[in-house]
Formats: sequence, C-alpha cells, structure tokens
Amino acid sequence: MAFTTLLRSLTAVALAGWLGQAHAAEHIRLGINDSPQNAALEVAASKAKAQGLDVELISFSDWNTPNLALNNGDLDLNYFQHQPFLENAIAQNGFKLVPIGVGVENKVGLYSKKITAFDQLKDGATVAVADDPVNQGRGLALYQRAGLITLREGAGPKASLQDITANPRHLKFIELPGPQLARVLDDVDLVQSYPSHLLAAGSYDPNKALLFSQDDANGHLYALRFVTTPDKANDPALQRFIAIFQNDPDVRAAIAKAYGNPNLYALAWLPAQKEAAR
Repeated sequence: MAFTTLLRSLTAVALAGWLGQAHAAEHIRLGINDSPQNAALEVAASKAKAQGLDVELISFSDWNTPNLALNNGDLDLNYFQHQPFLENAIAQNGFKLVPIGVGVENKVGLYSKKITAFDQLKDGATVAVADDPVNQGRGLALYQRAGLITLREGAGPKASLQDITANPRHLKFIELPGPQLARVLDDVDLVQSYPSHLLAAGSYDPNKALLFSQDDANGHLYALRFVTTPDKANDPALQRFIAIFQNDPDVRAAIAKAYGNPNLYALAWLPAQKEAAR
C-alpha cells in the first residue's frame, strides 16, 4: 500500500515536471527593434496567446544586442535584420544563428528637406549613410542610382565609402547608426533612411523619398528574417508564431495600417501579391 502511494506520488511529480517543461516550451522571448511592424507583432502575439502560445516582445534600441542576446540564450527568436546583416554579424562575431522565416521587406530611400531633385544638390553638400557594412552598401547603391557617385564594379551589397571611384560633386559623407539617420534630416542635405524609422520617429513623411530602393529583383535579400539558434530551428512553437504573423488577416491589416503606403514595404513571403500591389 505504501509502495503504491509512493509510486503515485512520484508519477504525479514527474507529470507536473513534464507539464511545466511543456508550458515553458510554449513561451517565446522575441527580440525586436523600434519599427512600425511592432503593432503587427503585438497583434500576432495576441493571436498566439489565444492559441496557448505566450510571446514576450523584448525591444532593443540598437542593431547589435538582439543577436548577442539570442546567441547567449537570453532570447528564443529575434526579428529585426535582413540576410546580409545576419551574415555579416555571424562572420564578425562567430554567432551560431540561422534564419527560419521571412517577414516584411522595409524599403530604403534618399530623403531631404533642402532639395526636391538631385540636380539641386550643391557641390560639397553633406550627405549621410548608415555606418554598418551592409546597410551602408545599400545606401551607396541608392546614391549611385541617383547619379551622384560611382562605385567600384562588383562592390556588391557590402560596398563602403572606400569603394567610391567617382564623386563629381565632392559630397561629404557622414556615417551614422541606421536608427539615427531619420533624426538628422534637418542637419544634412541628403540622407539615406528607412521609411520604417521615419514612421517611428514621426519626423518626416516617409512617402517623400527622392528615390526608393528596388530590392525585389534580388529575391527579397533585404526582407527581415526571423532568426534563432540552430537547436531551435525546428521548434514547433516558433514555427507556429511565424505562421500566425504571415497568415493572419488581422496581422496583415496591422502592417498595412502602420505603413500606410504599399510602396514602403513588401510582404516577402507573398511575391505574387506584392507584385500585384505595385
């Protein structure tokens, strides 16, 4: 009798422990940046909660800590970076991180409060680009498309200021962290910036870019990725949340409301719909 009681007690303890582990596995710590997509992520988290999946959104103000926190095990997932940025972070820091889903592609543009056309840019004007190796290349590609500079042939996504082979207007480039670019519109003549950051800052109409990126042709290389560690790459809970973000109509409506203009973003997992919207 005593043995049976003990066995039942041990079984109950084991079951309680298993249930506790199962519950813990259904909790996701998701690292994000300030972005208009956050409203949609909050909707997705609410939808996930209704399905028994608890998603904790943890916001970071920079582009380095989310990967460090994920690599160290302080996050289960992050969502803030495109593929070239991720690859550069892995190469520089030795992170063990993998993309497991694609999200929204943020466009990038050239903005100014001082000119309305590139031919108005004066000799020696001050212009701004991102300071990280990948987003700087994306910005310089825009300056080249605008006819303002020439880049070394084959410079690619990681083009830097050192790859400028012609600068006929003697533009003075200043380098700033990506999130800060939206805040210097009053201080420079032309700036590479992100509609998503301008929306978040509320400092300027993001539709007024003199030139927008055309990233669709490269297979949505710059769409944001859901990123995790290799041991969680097949985690059903993470995949469930990504599926909610991509497929729930209320989430998609929140994305559309946040951006306002379909030209400012693309739903990279739906290329046919994206092309139809352009």
